[in-house]
Amino acid sequence: MEDLTIQHVNLEKSENLERHRTDGFSSSKALVVRRGTPFRSRLSSGHLYVIMPVTFSKKVSSSHWKASMDPEGLNLQNPSIFISSPASASVGCYRFQLSVFTQDSQKTAFGKFILLCNPWCSEDTVYIPFEDQREEYVQNDSGLLFMGTAMNLVARPWSFDQYEPCVLETCLNLLQVSPHHQKNRRIDYLNRNNPVYISRVVSAMINSEDDRGVLKGNWSGDFKQGINPAKWTGSGDILRQWAQSGYSPVKYGQCWVFAAVMCTVMRVLGIPCRVVTNFNSAHDTNANLVIEEYYSETGQKLNHSKDSIWNFHVWVECWMTRRDLGLGMDGWQVLDPTPQERSGGVFCCGPAPVKAIKDRRIDMFYDIPFVYAEVNADVHTIVVSKGGVLSYSKDTERVGSLICTKAVGFSIHQNITGDYKYIKTSSSKGVLVFLNLDKAPVAGEAIRFTVKVINKHSIAKMIKVHMNAQAKEYNHSPSDTFWETQGVIQLAPKEAKVIQQQILPAQYEDVVGDDLINLAVVLEDTASQDRVLASEEFNITSPQLIIQIADEDSIVPNKEHTAKVIFTNPFSHPVSGVLTVAGAGLIQGKIHFRMLQLRPGGRVQQNITFVPSMVGTKMLQANLSLTNSTIRGFKMVSVNRA
Repeated sequence: MEDLTIQHVNLEKSENLERHRTDGFSSSKALVVRRGTPFRSRLSSGHLYVIMPVTFSKKVSSSHWKASMDPEGLNLQNPSIFISSPASASVGCYRFQLSVFTQDSQKTAFGKFILLCNPWCSEDTVYIPFEDQREEYVQNDSGLLFMGTAMNLVARPWSFDQYEPCVLETCLNLLQVSPHHQKNRRIDYLNRNNPVYISRVVSAMINSEDDRGVLKGNWSGDFKQGINPAKWTGSGDILRQWAQSGYSPVKYGQCWVFAAVMCTVMRVLGIPCRVVTNFNSAHDTNANLVIEEYYSETGQKLNHSKDSIWNFHVWVECWMTRRDLGLGMDGWQVLDPTPQERSGGVFCCGPAPVKAIKDRRIDMFYDIPFVYAEVNADVHTIVVSKGGVLSYSKDTERVGSLICTKAVGFSIHQNITGDYKYIKTSSSKGVLVFLNLDKAPVAGEAIRFTVKVINKHSIAKMIKVHMNAQAKEYNHSPSDTFWETQGVIQLAPKEAKVIQQQILPAQYEDVVGDDLINLAVVLEDTASQDRVLASEEFNITSPQLIIQIADEDSIVPNKEHTAKVIFTNPFSHPVSGVLTVAGAGLIQGKIHFRMLQLRPGGRVQQNITFVPSMVGTKMLQANLSLTNSTIRGFKMVSVNRA
């Protein structure tokens, strides 16, 4: 009898990708599978009659690697071998060797595969028990990032791009480039079985403060040496640029860019991940859980404190079991790749269990005191004049006023504030002032707001009213005042009065752009000189680009389809700019169009074509870059099987 000859190993790529829910990675040269689930390989041999030992048990071991042969329809010319990894195997690239022994010789063939975490496997520490959540937090390659303010959310479309060319390989190379791997490769490989370890490595590697990380942060407003963070629309361009540059940091990122890129990496690695926005996020530099804000007597916000409140801050949550912390801390964990404070000597943050943040379990790992302050710090507001304090107030509700993420399966936000904190209450007395916007401000319209003043005293009051508006970036102190007014009102005992005000488009359009507005009102009691302040920080809602698709119920892969992008100029002045259209799985790269000057109220339409490359729900997004702002729009596209 002649010896068996192995001609090659067939990794049955199509079958295995479908079984492991890694179909999106079909463009990868390597087979991509998930731990804890067997995959099939088939040997092609040159002779029919051979004798070989066979193990028929296909039961997966939770702790050991295992190979077994398929006993059903055993074909000795093309035998199937199932390779099973434990649910605790390390994530990364693997090489395997198949050897066939005969009495006189040994024949060997080699294969390669990529192993990811498996949220479908109940024994995996990233197992999440609901299919709709696995689809949203692992498989979905687009989403929404929430910005603006709590009262006027801006949903910014983002393409996570995990199935785009080179993204999978770049995410795996990120682990190889990390200092942990460079320091001790063996220990790093062993630790990659643990999502707690992986997530800390990725959190540090997204920023470039300590290593050859992906992104360089820049909050200066000067982006001449790179890309304005507001211009990025997806993770793919950033990760590809990082890899092509030899792993030099990409310029530039801010919090939502850091978080969105980390979300891509974690989803690629198989760890459920979502992007979370915390509105009025505190950065407590001295760890006293107090943020101090200073105002002048006319309502101008002053830059007198190292502490700060960002109008919003964006991080990610990853789902995992925390065996290192004991019972009750499994589930969503906060991870923040934006470089703010060091953790273990490195600029990273988390994983911090959301449950531990809510209960202020500062004895647990990692970085719970810092995240707790971001959502729970008290705000002390101080009105000053010539170095003296005129008034002082305390607000226990403003920080962490809304914490939200994209809802599962829908293009809306989900309020998760109650997961992070208990609701506080407060009471007031004396002369009170309330500042409320009549509605969410819209570009091209007047900003209308109401000031309500209540005299809780039993005597009449003469009150000076100062109002002030300043432009500001989401994470900076405001710039100079661009609008102000003042007056005097008389209040009878226990009386309340309402003042209506507005700021016209011509007064704010050239100043604000994509920035926010800090609006403040200071009341001055002319008899006692006491002051009381109310403030509101808000954004102007930009107009939306409208995207229309012909025959949107009959979109199939590999067929050309047509869409229209429509823009109407709401501004009081002419505009011109560049329109960019993109869509992972719909368009290769980006398409650019120049828009000539469009008069106020004018309407323009741009036709585009796209050819879907895969089945599923995809995001088509458009961005119109104007002189000092960007107009955005998106449409979800359902690509059906032909």
